[in-house]
Amino acid sequence: MNKKDNLLKGIIKENPLFVSLLGMCPSLAVTTSLENALGMFLGVFFVLVLSNLIISLIMSNKKLSQLVKPVRIPVYIVVIATLVTIVEMLMHAFLIDLYLSLGVFIPLIVVNCIILGRAEAFASENKPVDSVIDGIGMALGYGMAIMLISIFREFLGKGTITIWGTLQLDLNVIFNFLKIEPISMFVQPAGAFLTFGLILAGITAIANNKKNKLAKEVTNNG
Repeated sequence: MNKKDNLLKGIIKENPLFVSLLGMCPSLAVTTSLENALGMFLGVFFVLVLSNLIISLIMSNKKLSQLVKPVRIPVYIVVIATLVTIVEMLMHAFLIDLYLSLGVFIPLIVVNCIILGRAEAFASENKPVDSVIDGIGMALGYGMAIMLISIFREFLGKGTITIWGTLQLDLNVIFNFLKIEPISMFVQPAGAFLTFGLILAGITAIANNKKNKLAKEVTNNG
């Protein structure tokens, strides 16, 4: 696998949320606004990329890897927990509103199966550069997924899209034109699963349509 494919696989073919269905609960919980989704993406990006790098460096060293292998999972968790603590402290110091909004879901990044899964499945068996690229791709795929969900949820539930702080798009004019009101259910827990299901259904339909077209082309050429 070349570096381009390694990067793109996490965005499309192996998207951690829409394909692998990993880390769904905390991901859906923070998608009440685009701002929250962006904040969670930045935290996951920082932790995933650096944990992949550190774990790859550890496992690439023969002496260290021999010591770590019997207790590798606890070691991975310690590395991830340290990085998450740094993220939490930085958010608390410089992004207090976002810190309060995300709440308990920041420390829960420690047990996010996307991060631990990449450490075990990829970073522990590949070179540091490839591991960093893998982390970037997976983080971008994750970020795109939760931002897409948050845009749909916030727009349908509030008629707005909060980009960051006071920077907000007011799209209530669309609802006023249609003479309806935003559906508040979409910013509630049930709305998260409904939105996720609808987006997943759309992605599956597009993928199946492509497969059917390819199958027809193969049949016609044959």
